[in-house]
Amino acid sequence: MVAFGKKLRQNQIEEWQRYYINYKLLKKKVNRYSQQIQVGAENQQNVLKDFSIMLDNQIERIVMFMLEQKGLLASRLSILGEQHGALLEQSDESKISELREAYRAVGQDLLRLLFFVEINAMGLRKILKKFDKRFDHRFTDYYVKTRANHPYSQLRQVFKHVGVGAVVGAISRHLADLQDQEGNHISIYDQPALSHPDPVIDSIKAAVNRLSNSTNFLEFLGKHAFTFQDESPTPSEDHLAEQRYHFMSLLLNLVNTFLYMVNTYIIVPTADNYSRHLGAAATVCGVIIGSMAVAQVFSSVYFSAWSNRSYLRPLVFSSVVLLIGNILYALAYDLNSIPVLLIGRLFCGLGSARAVNRRYISDCVPLKLRLKASAGFVSASALGMACGPALACLFQTDFKIHKLTFNQDTLPGWVMALSWLVYLLWLWISFREPPRENNKLVPQESYTGLPVQDAVEIDFTQPLLLNSEAKFQDNNVDQEFDDGEENYDESHKPVTSIVSAYRLLTPSVKVQLFVYFMLKYAMEILVAESSVVTGHYFIWSTTSVAVFLACLGLTVLPVNVIVGNYISNMFEERQVLLASEIMVLIGILLSFQVLIPYTVPQYVSAALVTFVSAEVLEGVNLSLLSRVISSRLSRGTYNGGLLSTEAGTLARVIADGTISLSGYLGESRLLNATLLPSLFICLSSIIATCFTYNSLY
Repeated sequence: MVAFGKKLRQNQIEEWQRYYINYKLLKKKVNRYSQQIQVGAENQQNVLKDFSIMLDNQIERIVMFMLEQKGLLASRLSILGEQHGALLEQSDESKISELREAYRAVGQDLLRLLFFVEINAMGLRKILKKFDKRFDHRFTDYYVKTRANHPYSQLRQVFKHVGVGAVVGAISRHLADLQDQEGNHISIYDQPALSHPDPVIDSIKAAVNRLSNSTNFLEFLGKHAFTFQDESPTPSEDHLAEQRYHFMSLLLNLVNTFLYMVNTYIIVPTADNYSRHLGAAATVCGVIIGSMAVAQVFSSVYFSAWSNRSYLRPLVFSSVVLLIGNILYALAYDLNSIPVLLIGRLFCGLGSARAVNRRYISDCVPLKLRLKASAGFVSASALGMACGPALACLFQTDFKIHKLTFNQDTLPGWVMALSWLVYLLWLWISFREPPRENNKLVPQESYTGLPVQDAVEIDFTQPLLLNSEAKFQDNNVDQEFDDGEENYDESHKPVTSIVSAYRLLTPSVKVQLFVYFMLKYAMEILVAESSVVTGHYFIWSTTSVAVFLACLGLTVLPVNVIVGNYISNMFEERQVLLASEIMVLIGILLSFQVLIPYTVPQYVSAALVTFVSAEVLEGVNLSLLSRVISSRLSRGTYNGGLLSTEAGTLARVIADGTISLSGYLGESRLLNATLLPSLFICLSSIIATCFTYNSLY
């Protein structure tokens, strides 16, 4: 991976060279300021003022040139529009073809302009990060907030692609008109499907989407999935992902995600009844549910390592192990054996391939589709979480076939075993193992007319406004050459051990992982003990518990729609984070049974507040975590996705253990006994969040 200064020089359009951001000058200024402050020749306030003026001048030059170029494009479109009007009275195919190519040429020039804006936006973001890191100062927050929110903001012109839509609309409309050779003019406004009739329009739309800094539902779900990717993948890396991409293989990964979540939650409504039948206390359901999470702590590591070499083999292994685990879970009923039951659930946990699913999306899905694939991962998980309990309520039957019992306790195991068998056959037939990274790639031409190696492919789903923690994230890994460029080869090298990964975690990252631990703990306590608590206080049937849990699961996507489309655009993510933690705390407090008789409205409302708040918190927390975690944890075995998975899994293990241990106090005391640790952990996370972010501001 080349340093940004070199990338900027390589990708400059020669005739526009003097309008690009002067990254080299700004970098030298940062170094000079640092030396002057160290020797006391300059104070920090003067430095901030001087550097702000320099950036303002750089941005103004970029914006003025951009507006000039947009004006030229508009003039060309106006001339072409006149020619188009005159051509409507004729039927000259050659002139129609020439006019169509002229419109495409305007589109190509607009695309060049968008790449110009992209590389300048990246340079601005890089230099702001360098300044924050060098001076240990939150200059980025000050600069972006004061400039972006001003009514005469020029910074907003860079990132909000003002006027591009009008140019794209004109090109798209005229190309649609020219496609009709019979003279029946079909408006794109009457038929929106014709809005993007040409590849150049799709290319422009993709470039505009990369420049967009607004948070929408799709982006929110993508971050919620926590699939890591490099800050700016090189063209060769993205081309490798294009070669690896196979829709059916991606679909099989998403189905694996869905089935595993169904497998996790399908036993929750009946786990207490199953343990009673086998002669154990109802609270042993915590051990039954949690044994799967215990095994997942270890399976996540070896699946993450295995995905370095293959994707098909770990998925096949996962399916086989889950098939065996579910058969053992079902057979435990007739064998009257708690050990067989627990071994079956342990096998299910050993088959957790979520690390492979995330890794496949990160490595084998092209950048333009990665956000949709990540959103699909989250949606599949949410759907599985809802479908698991919903399926359990359908198994209200009891019959035998050749001494094998089929009832509400065993049918979850048999149904999931059959599902994994069908999936295994589908996987073996349809999955395509992607080529590995050591395969040589042939340079290809990009749609800009430049070689792929020279085209600028930048991911701008990450906002310009960097979190304050970002200035700390690479302190131990960023190295600089003599000319001051970052040594990306070193700073992007994957870590090789869990200890090395832990050392890269800054205090803010540790707090985010602790918040993730807290929310998973609270959710697991709520879900895993629901059948015991509702049976004791309200005498709910298995069907009632299953419907209740399914309704909770169905809230996931609507909540993410609201947060992704509205809340995250109205408030800063840290504000949403803290507010969500407080709401989880309120939900836990409402769940306690104190003095007055416990009622269904109290339990259901408290559960909804806790669960929905935890879902909001999970999305915002992972979104923040994906921005502040070290780039060295974006790939390799010990990546950020593995760390977050381990934190969440460990929380589930401890929560399920808490339920089982609290069972010794009796079912009447189970609720309050399990809520007390949740309350303590939630309060601790709120204090840690406030302390960490207050110290950074």
